[in-house]
Amino acid sequence: MNTIAMQEKPFYALTVELLDCVRDHDYGRLSEICDDDFGIVDITTNGGSLVIRDRAGWEEWFTGLFAQLDSMSARTWSDITGYEAVRTGDMGYSVVDFDQTLITDDDKLRFRVVATVIWKRVDGTWKESRYHSSLVKVEKI
Repeated sequence: MNTIAMQEKPFYALTVELLDCVRDHDYGRLSEICDDDFGIVDITTNGGSLVIRDRAGWEEWFTGLFAQLDSMSARTWSDITGYEAVRTGDMGYSVVDFDQTLITDDDKLRFRVVATVIWKRVDGTWKESRYHSSLVKVEKI
């Protein structure tokens, strides 16, 4: 699917913003656009899965992750490679394939990820309501 076709799908701009918030360690904006009613499933720094059930766990995960990345002087960014989404009324979902690159003094890695995001409209604003990611592959680059 080409980039223009992906950009025309629901929630694409918000998905880019979510990924950019992680890249920029922008905890404030990330916390504004994420509600996570039922928690998240994310990928740990060693490639495992982390199940988070509540907002306190979500806050601890992201503040800890951003601090760890900062301490490593790590640079990260994500490139969306596939995207599908459906929106009906006040709910929707998207499936995003993306490559996340991590560069530190010691490593250059690419993580191939597939994430499913549930979206909901709250007071006229779309928020991420549930996030589940799966690590497909890790490559040294």
